[in-house]
Amino acid sequence: MHFEVAKVRQQFPALNQQVNGEPVYFFDGPGGSQVPSTVLQAMTDYLGRYNSNLGGAFFSSEVTVSLMASARQAAQALLNASSPDNIIFGANMTSLTFQLSRAISRDWQQGDEVIVTSLDHYSNVSSWQQAADDKGVLVHQVRVHEDDCTLDYAHFESLLSEKTRLVAVTYASNTTGSLVDVARIVEAAHRVGAKVYVDAVHYAPHKLVDVQALGCDFLACSAYKFFGPHVGIAYVAPQWLQTLKPYKVEPATDIGPGRFETGTQNFEGLAGVIAAIDYLAQWGAPEQSLRQRLESSYAQYQRHEEALSEHFLNWVKKFSNITMYGIEDETRLAERTPTFAIRVEDVPPSDIASRLGQQNMCVWNGHFYALGLCRQLGILESGGVIRIGFMHYNTQEEIDQLFDALSPFLKTK
Repeated sequence: MHFEVAKVRQQFPALNQQVNGEPVYFFDGPGGSQVPSTVLQAMTDYLGRYNSNLGGAFFSSEVTVSLMASARQAAQALLNASSPDNIIFGANMTSLTFQLSRAISRDWQQGDEVIVTSLDHYSNVSSWQQAADDKGVLVHQVRVHEDDCTLDYAHFESLLSEKTRLVAVTYASNTTGSLVDVARIVEAAHRVGAKVYVDAVHYAPHKLVDVQALGCDFLACSAYKFFGPHVGIAYVAPQWLQTLKPYKVEPATDIGPGRFETGTQNFEGLAGVIAAIDYLAQWGAPEQSLRQRLESSYAQYQRHEEALSEHFLNWVKKFSNITMYGIEDETRLAERTPTFAIRVEDVPPSDIASRLGQQNMCVWNGHFYALGLCRQLGILESGGVIRIGFMHYNTQEEIDQLFDALSPFLKTK
C-alpha cells in the first residue's frame, strides 16, 4: 500500500478537532505523539470487558494472559528481538531504566567506569550516575560536536577502556534530532567487555529498530512516542535475561521477562501497544509478516519525514536571526529525525512558544532533560531552545502556517 498523509490524518481524532473555532497544529511529537482511534478503541475494549490480572481460571484472566503474550510478540517484531521473552514492560522508559540500572550495577566495584553522553535525555544519564555513586564508580560524559550537535566519537573512544562496565547512549537526540551510530558504539564497547544500554525513545517513531543488527545489550523505548499509550518497553539481550538479578517481590516468577516486571502491569496499555504497532505496520502488504509490514511502512514514513525536514530547512534559510542546533545540510537528512532545536535572536524561547500556543500551535521550549547538551552549548541558563518536531502525520502546509505565525519574530536575509 502507498502511504497517504490524508488517510493517516483521518485516523487521529486530535488532528481533526478545533479549539476556540480554530484548527490545531501538533508540532510537539518529540514530547508525545497523538493517538489513532484504533489504539483508543483497543484500550477501551479491554478495560471495559476483560479487566483482570494474570493466572485466573476464568475467561477474562485468560484474555489477559493472551493479551500479554500478544504484546510481547508485537514488541518483538517492532524491535526485531530474537524472542518475545526478551521484551519487558513497565511504566515508562525512565522507570524501567532506573529499575534495570540497579540490576545491571549490582556487581560494579570501585575502579570501574561508566560512559554516558551529552546528547542524551537524562533518563539515560542520571540513572547511571546515581548507580555509579552507590558503587563508587567513575562516570565519563562524551561531548558533542557543537557545529552539528552530533556525538564526538573520537572523544568516546578516548574514554573507553578495560575499566568501562557500561556505555549508555541515545539512538537519536530528543532535542536536535541527531542520530547516533549505535552499532559503532556497541562494537567498540564490546571489545573491552562493556555492556551497552540504548535509549531509543526518540528514534522508534521515526526509524525501525533492529536490536539484533545493533548487537546491543539493552534498549528501551516508550509507546506514547510512537502513537500509543504511556507504556515503557525494554529489550534485554538473551545472555542477560536470566543472569541479571532484578529487585523483585519474592513469590514473583524468576523465569523469563516476568522477573523484571514488578507488580501488576498496565494491561489496557498493552492492548494499546499492540494496536499502535499494528497502526505503524498498516502500509505493508497483508501477506507479509508483521516485521516485514513494519519495514515497508517505515520506509514510507522516512521518505515523507525527510520531505518535511527539507521543507522546514528551506524556510529556515530565508531568515537571518534564526540559530539552529543540529544538522542543517539537506544532503544529510538521513542522519537526523524531523526534530529541530532553534533560537531566535534576542527573543526568549518561552515567548515564542507562548505566542504559538495562543494560535493552537503546540511546540515546547526549554532543555527537554538534555542537560548535558544545553550546558555544552551554553544555552541552559537562557531558556534552552524552541523544539519543533514533526511526525508522519504532519504536512508541508502546516509548516507554512508555522512560519506565517513566526513571521513577527523573524528577519529576512
